[in-house]
Amino acid sequence: MNNVAKELALVIINPYPIRKSRTGGVIARYLVRTDLKLVGARMVGASPALVREFADYLANYDPDDPSKCELFSNYVKKAYSADSNSGYSHRSMMLLFEGENAIEKIYRVTGDTNQQWLCGLTVRDTYGDLVRHPKTGAVEYFEPCVLVGRSQKFVKQVLDIWKKYLKTDSGIVNGTHEVEQAEDVQQTLVMLKPDNWRQPSLRAGNIMDLLSSCGLRIVGVKKLAMSIAQAEEFYGPVRDNLKKVFKAFGAERAAQALAHEFGFPVESEQLEELCNYLAPLFAEREFENIVEFMTGRRPSSCLPQEREQPGTEECLVIVYEGPEAVNKIRDILGSTDPLKARPGSIRREFGTNIMVNAAHASDSVENAQREMRILDVANDASFEALINKYYG
Repeated sequence: MNNVAKELALVIINPYPIRKSRTGGVIARYLVRTDLKLVGARMVGASPALVREFADYLANYDPDDPSKCELFSNYVKKAYSADSNSGYSHRSMMLLFEGENAIEKIYRVTGDTNQQWLCGLTVRDTYGDLVRHPKTGAVEYFEPCVLVGRSQKFVKQVLDIWKKYLKTDSGIVNGTHEVEQAEDVQQTLVMLKPDNWRQPSLRAGNIMDLLSSCGLRIVGVKKLAMSIAQAEEFYGPVRDNLKKVFKAFGAERAAQALAHEFGFPVESEQLEELCNYLAPLFAEREFENIVEFMTGRRPSSCLPQEREQPGTEECLVIVYEGPEAVNKIRDILGSTDPLKARPGSIRREFGTNIMVNAAHASDSVENAQREMRILDVANDASFEALINKYYG
């Protein structure tokens, strides 16, 4: 019998790989190289106070290796401090992974600083850099890609620091140095659906990589399990569309079925009144299927007190910002029906059908704001609750 307790491991993706849109590749590496579950994600625009406190901690965290402490402390001061000209903060991303021996598994996949960095074996091998002077061995350039811990003590102490700044520095990180400020800049929401999270795979990371080709910036991220109440509000407008869809094909298909059954021709126009009656029934059934797919629970079988509870299916919500963000994201996502989506689009490559189509994207700036409100992307009480559960 396996009695190994679960742990909570921390990964902080540094500002430079965020700017270089390496986020998807980094996340994919952890998902497929460990059996851990991604349980939390937050974007952070580190304030001067957070940078200072974090750098001060790193300066002395390992008394047995002062040179390493100095290397990481100086790195944080340089990479995380606000832009000297604009004063805008830089974006980083906090990820929480849960599972048995989570801290050691994350550290092993990340790689140490004392390696040669000449292959793609670890995250730092692939996405980081460490350049030393050929004669003196002094570090001339250092980009570790991510910051992780090797012990529960380190992870707890780092989380204790960052937790104090979650309410002020994390959420939707607006006005960062890397995001273009112009009149046509928009925010749009992308939701990686449950089919990407049911087993360890490259899907979620590869989708994020494809989305990065839009030239947009991630300014918000949240891992969540939608409640039935959230899903019903989120997909509420779909009900009317489902009625219209049924009326478009229902009469013709019903006419074909009746003609086949009874052996005489039936005109579709004669069945319009029947379709007006059936359309709401069809829409309600399909709507329940959508909510069940997104939450793992069927609304008609749910007790009233369960409506607000998190479902059993999980999603990753990402907020992108940049010029013409809505249209750029929807173009690379492709048609709602994967069979009709263009080759190379996300839904063509990763979708199965109209519902199980890998990702949702807002169809307007107004709907993006509505969807962000419903999912409360700017806030995540569950993120802090996870930290407190393990290190409170």
